[in-house]
Amino acid sequence: MNDSIEDERPTLASVAYLQLRDEIIRAELPPGTKLNMRVLCDRFGVSLSPMREALSRLASDGLVTQSAQRGFAVAHLTLDGLDDLIRARCWVNELGLRKSIAHGDSAWEENLVLALHRMNRIPRVVDDPLERTAAWSKAHMEFHRALVCASGSGWITRFCDELFEAAERYRYFARRANREQSIGADEHEMITSAAISRDADRAVALLNAHFQKTADRVRQVLAANTTTEETAP
Repeated sequence: MNDSIEDERPTLASVAYLQLRDEIIRAELPPGTKLNMRVLCDRFGVSLSPMREALSRLASDGLVTQSAQRGFAVAHLTLDGLDDLIRARCWVNELGLRKSIAHGDSAWEENLVLALHRMNRIPRVVDDPLERTAAWSKAHMEFHRALVCASGSGWITRFCDELFEAAERYRYFARRANREQSIGADEHEMITSAAISRDADRAVALLNAHFQKTADRVRQVLAANTTTEETAP
């Protein structure tokens, strides 16, 4: 019994990994930030081994880079990376959404409407207009998952989740630069309406436009940030 309980406890590496991952996605650790092993060990109260494991996991996620000369650092965000991400997100979500519309039953429709309702009932921000509430961010992800979850493929759902989280990092970066504005709730409602009406072409077009609109705002921030770095003395 005790062994079973012990096995269910998160490891020191997992705790550090999850905390750092959240801070990187939310842009609390900006792109390019150097991650000093000793400082992080002191902060989390762990030895070098679990911290190295945590950073290696973040590197495999593409959130951290590692080099022999410079050690670990938060991965940079680039225009090419954003374009690649949005292309992949549109392709995978389109497949998942079309399959869900084709095969989803009434339970899928009800779950989608409920996910939209739950998201709309949660405040997006509390005090700081640049900070979204954790509850809304979670509900937002669950809404997008609900769109594709009837595709019949668990892989597609997981890929869509991963792409969503990758896009979140870009959104938080832009938000902290005070340039990304909130997406209107009616966009989510229009996508839902088209999906449950079984209008796959319209639903996909709306979803892709939804992704592209956010990407366009983020692209402006990245372009401005790149220009600033290039002209800095």
